[in-house]
Order: sequence, then C-alpha cells, then structure tokens
Amino acid sequence: MKQAVLYVCHGSRVEKAREEAVSFIKRCQKHVKTDIQEISFLELASPSIEEGFAVCVDKGATHITVVPLLLLTAVHAKKDIPDEVRKCRDIYPDIHVNYGRPIGVHDKMVESVINKIEEATSMDSSTVAVLIGRGSSDPDVRRDLDHIAELVHRRTTLGDVRTCYLTAASPSFIETLEAVRYSDKNVIFIPYLLFTGLLMKGIEKEIRRTNNEHIILGNYLGYDRLVEEAFLDRVNESLWVKGEHYATCND
Repeated sequence: MKQAVLYVCHGSRVEKAREEAVSFIKRCQKHVKTDIQEISFLELASPSIEEGFAVCVDKGATHITVVPLLLLTAVHAKKDIPDEVRKCRDIYPDIHVNYGRPIGVHDKMVESVINKIEEATSMDSSTVAVLIGRGSSDPDVRRDLDHIAELVHRRTTLGDVRTCYLTAASPSFIETLEAVRYSDKNVIFIPYLLFTGLLMKGIEKEIRRTNNEHIILGNYLGYDRLVEEAFLDRVNESLWVKGEHYATCND
C-alpha cells in the first residue's frame, strides 16, 4: 500500500492568494507522515484536482485521501469537489479514495478569531464583533459560522458577536455595515476568510467609506498557526491507516 494526500485549495485569480495557500500547505506537509503529498486547486488555478490526482497515481499511490482546504462546509465541499473526485475514481477504479472534511467548527478557529479581535481593539462589554463570511445558499454555512460566533461570545467579554455574509446569505455585509455606520461604540469586523483577494479589497473599501473611527476592520483569518493545527486535525482524522495516525500537530 502507498498512501497519498491530495490537498485541494479553493483557487484565486490573485497571485498572492494562491501563493499564501501553497505556502500554508507546504508548512502542513512537514507534519504529515505519508508517502506522497500533492497540491491542487478547485478552480482559477492549476494543477486541477484531476491533474493532482494523476500525479499521485503516477508516483505509485494505491490509496489517495483528498482533503479540502475550506473553512466551512458548503457547495464546494458537498458537491463541487466530490464531483471532481468521482471523475478521478472513474478514470482510476483500482485506487482507494477517502475524502476528508473542511475545517468547520473547531476550537482552534474560535481561538484564532479571538486573537484577531484582540490584535485590533480592546475587548470589553461595549464592543461588538462581526464575523464576515463568504456566504452560501447552503444553510450549514450559516449554522456553523453562527456556532463559531456563539463560542467566541461565550469565551470573551464582548457585548455581542454577530455574523454577516458577502453573498447568498443574510444578513449581508452591506446591510450590517449600514446598521452600525454611526455607532459611537467600537464595532470590529473580522473577515472569516483564508486569503486576501478581491473580496478583502471590497471589504476594506466599504469600511473606509463609513469614515467612522469606531468601525474597525481586523485582519482576515489567514493561515496562522491555529488554523494550521485545525487543518492538520482534519488531515489526521482522514488518514487512519493500519491503526496509525499519519498526521500530527505536535511534531
């Protein structure tokens, strides 16, 4: 048996975003004990999932675990990536394939959000934090981000922790921003995004337009150590082979 891991990044037209994703995966690879590790993209970049899968096979993989680098469970995780994996299975029917899950709700992600808030502003009962999600028509996205916001609220002294979305879900980012435009209390927005790009640029532009010093934009989530540990947990749980874990956060 020869085990491979095929990491699937989202992809972006922005070169810096692609570079950030690859750099993150390469850091994680150092903690994953398996025979073959390859990086692929769902869209807007190469290699594609099919191309990455083929490289794993060419290197002799008999078992391939596909792990999506996604924050939340939505259409990409439930349909788009599985559809591509099914195509690969049709091409290579003798390969054993396992599909991991997105990071989702995880204590490390809650810690990461709290750190981003602390970096940007003082945390007290008069401060409101708003997590900005990418958005999806899938209700699981809102459920999971709401759960993360609830956990952040429980573990801090913040007055409130809310969620909003850039697209396809409500409340929208623009509606939420308008509702607090004239706030005289601190409102800290945290983009729940892995990478910089056009979405982040749009958020920055809208925050600047409020011209209110109490409306603060924190850093996007990015690829920090806590996100790395959460992602490695997802790799770890998908790589049970002969009763052994092949990934660890503690090396």
